[in-house]
Amino acid sequence: MASLNDIRSTFLNYFEKQGHQIVPSSPLVPRNDPTLMFVNSGMVQFKNLFTGVETRDYQRATSAQKCVRAGGKHNDLDNVGYTARHHTFFEMLGNFSFGDYFKTEAIPFAWELVTKEFGLDPKRLYTTVYHTDDEAFEIWKKVGVPEDRIIRIATSDNFWQMGPTGPCGPCTEIFYDHGDHIWGGPPGSADEDGDRFIEIWNVVFMQNEQFEDGSMKALDMQSIDTGMGLERIGALLQGSHDNYDTDTMRALIEASANATSADPDGPGKMHHRVIADHLRSTSFLIADGVMPSNDGRGYVLRRIMRRAMRHAHLLGAQDPVMHRLVPALVRQMGAAYPELGQAQALIEETLRSEETRFKTTLDRGLKLLDDELADLPEDAPLPGEAAFKLYDTFGFPLDLTQDALREKGRSVDTDGFNAAMAEQKAKARAAWSGSGEAADLAIWFDIAEKHGATDFLGYDTEAAEGQVLALVRDGAVVSELKAGENGWVVLNQTPFYAESGGQVGDTGWLRRLENEDESATVTDTQKMGGGKVFAHQVTVDAGIIRKGDALQLEVDHGRRSAIRANHSATHLLHEALREALGDHVAQRGSLNAPDRLRFDFSHNKALSAEEVAKVERDVNAYIRQNSSVSTRIMTPDDARAIGAQALFGEKYGDEVRVVSMGVQRGSGKGNDGQTYSLELCGGTHVRQTGDIGAFVALGDSASSAGVRRIEALTGQAALEYLSQQDKRLAEVAGVLKAQPAEVTTRVKALLDDRKKLENEVAMLRRELAMAGGAGGAVAGGETREINGVRFVAQVLSGVTGKDLPPLIDEHKNRIGSGAVLLIADAGGKAAVAAGVTDDLKGSLSAVDLVKAAVAELGGKGGGGRPDMAQGGGASVENADAAIKAAEAVIGG
Repeated sequence: MASLNDIRSTFLNYFEKQGHQIVPSSPLVPRNDPTLMFVNSGMVQFKNLFTGVETRDYQRATSAQKCVRAGGKHNDLDNVGYTARHHTFFEMLGNFSFGDYFKTEAIPFAWELVTKEFGLDPKRLYTTVYHTDDEAFEIWKKVGVPEDRIIRIATSDNFWQMGPTGPCGPCTEIFYDHGDHIWGGPPGSADEDGDRFIEIWNVVFMQNEQFEDGSMKALDMQSIDTGMGLERIGALLQGSHDNYDTDTMRALIEASANATSADPDGPGKMHHRVIADHLRSTSFLIADGVMPSNDGRGYVLRRIMRRAMRHAHLLGAQDPVMHRLVPALVRQMGAAYPELGQAQALIEETLRSEETRFKTTLDRGLKLLDDELADLPEDAPLPGEAAFKLYDTFGFPLDLTQDALREKGRSVDTDGFNAAMAEQKAKARAAWSGSGEAADLAIWFDIAEKHGATDFLGYDTEAAEGQVLALVRDGAVVSELKAGENGWVVLNQTPFYAESGGQVGDTGWLRRLENEDESATVTDTQKMGGGKVFAHQVTVDAGIIRKGDALQLEVDHGRRSAIRANHSATHLLHEALREALGDHVAQRGSLNAPDRLRFDFSHNKALSAEEVAKVERDVNAYIRQNSSVSTRIMTPDDARAIGAQALFGEKYGDEVRVVSMGVQRGSGKGNDGQTYSLELCGGTHVRQTGDIGAFVALGDSASSAGVRRIEALTGQAALEYLSQQDKRLAEVAGVLKAQPAEVTTRVKALLDDRKKLENEVAMLRRELAMAGGAGGAVAGGETREINGVRFVAQVLSGVTGKDLPPLIDEHKNRIGSGAVLLIADAGGKAAVAAGVTDDLKGSLSAVDLVKAAVAELGGKGGGGRPDMAQGGGASVENADAAIKAAEAVIGG
């Protein structure tokens, strides 16, 4: 039996033999379509090739594209586990032609693949064509499909469009007939929704362009876009009607069963299926740089993770399970997708941490759900407010609540939930709808197409000559830029680094070779045209810059040097963090600017002062080592083989720059086993680590969920910072009349004295309040009896909210048995505290007394324990009403 790995290889190898370039899967986060949350089909990474704004060095491509459908308009999450073919993660096999071959080649390719390479019985295959596509109909007849098994479809099912406008064209599909023992009819029939006839292949003929006025014309470049779901064809070739019976999915289901000690085919079968599917989507998303969060892509990831974790809980798992399944996934798919193995430590740590946090709230959330259902009629839906409370308090997304209710035959009032969630949903949509990398303007692709990529010289020099190839101003190509005008200059070669990889773009100057008085200031450098074109943003200071001019190019040396130092320090910092915290640490963003560096990394808790100090010491140790910084060009596979760190989710070309620095004898990386830091990087760096000068970490902070941030200084900026710190310390020592070494001791003594005085003042305030003197008792204080309970209520001034609990205890001791309510005028606002003696807290709660009083004082909530609770209000103006409200609680 062919495995899914075998089937994938067979597909790719077949089309490679037909002259197609095997193109690696793009990351799941789209790089060229901001309208998509995740890549959901094989054609996404080729979108600009189909529209003609981009070309590559091949016209035929084939790929196995990882896809996720769990957010936005493409969302299969709710069906996963309940059907045979729905997944959040799947692989789309495809072959593509960009203006090369068309129908007469694409259809025979498809037929030969499925009938000869995969060996499917032609008698079980049906095809569909768009009802007006006579050409495709005739080609199918020619390859041997009988006319009665070529079905014309007149609906959009067989006509593909990228959007309301743009490339479009008819489709043709191949269906497999599983036999009359399964209900269903052929495509186009009344029973087409049955499972007997299953689509296994789709070919899109991109032959037209749709315009806003409804008209359509033939494209100059007619292209092919195909898709075949690996899981679907795998199930078929492995003799099953169920994707979850394939070897890969079965291995993950078995891993889930072993981890939970639950029969893979028993009552928990559906739970194992959900876990297996969600393990794939969560692991691949994390490997591609997505981290769990409360909005955008990270929120969708968290929803998937928590859904899987709830199903593990239903299988009886008491401890986190998901992270224990990652090795099984890497064994199954790591060869085809090496990013899984490279990110394995990060994936495991993220899953373990998220599941640990979620399990602390899962039991309470499910209990709340059961309590809510107990008060409802059997056929009543869960109120939307209750579903929102589950989300807001316990982190239960709506679909997780719906999933739990589905097993009980219940539903949710989604209208009520949506009303409560309207604001949050709007924020979440805003967070992801504009995310991703927008496709470059066509103008820059035109420039790249006409002139090719800019030759970057900046690794070796900061000055060079270049020829002006194009000028852009106000979004249009122009022939010249005059003095005082701003615009963009494109050169055939440049020493200016264009912003990327966290390193900011260079600045500097452009001067005419014939006349240096004619010049422009470069204020930024950016990559355009799919990263091929280096565009220099300029202000022309004097003269005119024309297309074709030869210019002298000079980078701002001082600024570049500072940026270089910060960038190299970032590499040392990355490795120091990995050694101090663990292999799960991975870069999640950076800024290498002239004045500072910022480094974001995956880690789920704040660093201790000792950890920050250790990282700082390690970085400075390798700076003092003054070892050479070297770069090598190699393939991504070779780079990873020697231990080079890469940015997870980053798409690399055929060749990469590998930057190494620092010597770590006996336990390092690289071919010699002695390199300290080894990373894939396209930025500029110092020649020797000693050129960094010094490194000062300014501290650790949270950047986002599961991501920490360190900001730091290097070189002259670090020395100036340390000098300022010394100056401040000397000033403090002068104020204290102490030596700098004595400052800590003196400050601690002053703080101890202050705390002692504050305690004495607080004690005096409490004594005055109990005695009713010096403005202490304003009203009340007498003990009365309500419903058999002794009750003391008092309004105080001259005390603070933190003084109230000790006063409550003193009153409780005095009355022996009863309840106490104190209201203090604390800086114009009301501070409220209530207490109930231990013998009564089973029947009377201090929390209820506080909440009743606070409501009358213009506040909300309040909380604590049955014997002691606190809250606050807007003012003490309605103190009498607050006391009466508390009395009403006691009176029942």
